[in-house]
Amino acid sequence: MLFLGDVFPNFTANTTAGEINFHEWLGSSWGILFSHPSDFTPVCTTELAKLLNLLPEFEKRNVKVIGLSCDSISSHIEWCKDIKSYAGCNEDEKFPYPIIEDQDRSLAKSLGMVDKDELDQKGLPLTARAVFIIDVNKKFRLSLLYPATTGRNFDEILRVIDSLQLTDKAKVATPVNWKMGDDCMVLPTIPQDQVTKFFPRGVTVVPLPSGKNYLRKTECPKL
Repeated sequence: MLFLGDVFPNFTANTTAGEINFHEWLGSSWGILFSHPSDFTPVCTTELAKLLNLLPEFEKRNVKVIGLSCDSISSHIEWCKDIKSYAGCNEDEKFPYPIIEDQDRSLAKSLGMVDKDELDQKGLPLTARAVFIIDVNKKFRLSLLYPATTGRNFDEILRVIDSLQLTDKAKVATPVNWKMGDDCMVLPTIPQDQVTKFFPRGVTVVPLPSGKNYLRKTECPKL
C-alpha cells in the first residue's frame, strides 16, 4: 500500500511512445499517472481529449502526464485518433503524451488501481480512474480514485497541483475551494511572534467563539 510521502514505485512499461523507465521519464518534472478502464470507451475518450486541450496548463506547471489502459499498444494508437478528433486537434499531429499498455493488469494491481466491480468481456477487472501525482523528488503526493462510471474533474486536478507547488515553497495552507490568487491560511506551526517575519504584507485573524486565534489569513504568496 502506498502512503503519501513514499517514493513512488519505479517501473518499466511499454507505451505508445516506446518502452519507458518511469523515474527516468519523469526526470526533473512533476508527474501525473492517469489510469483508464478501457480504450474506445466514452468517458475515457472525453477525459483524454480534455487533457489534450489542457496540456499547456500542465506544461506551464512543469508536470508530465501519462495514461494507462488495459489494452494493447496497437489499440491505444487507434484510440488516439478518436481522442484527437473529439478534442478538435489536427489528426496529423503526434499524440503528445504516452499511454501505457497493461493488458495483464500487473501494473494496475500493484498500484491499487483495479475496480473489482467493473469487469471486461473476459471477466477480468478493469482499472478504476486513478490519479496519482508525483513530485520532482519522486514522492507520492496525492491520490484520487474515481469509479469507472464517473469522469474526473481536471480543473480540480490543476487546482491541487497549484496548491501542492505553492505550499512546498511558502508556509501556508490552502482553504476550501481555494484557487491560485485567493487568500491562504498561515500554518498553525508558525508562532504568532514569527508571523510578521514570514508574512510582511500582513495577516488577518478571524475572530471565533472559542477565542483561539488559529484562523489566520494572508494574501497568496507570489513565488
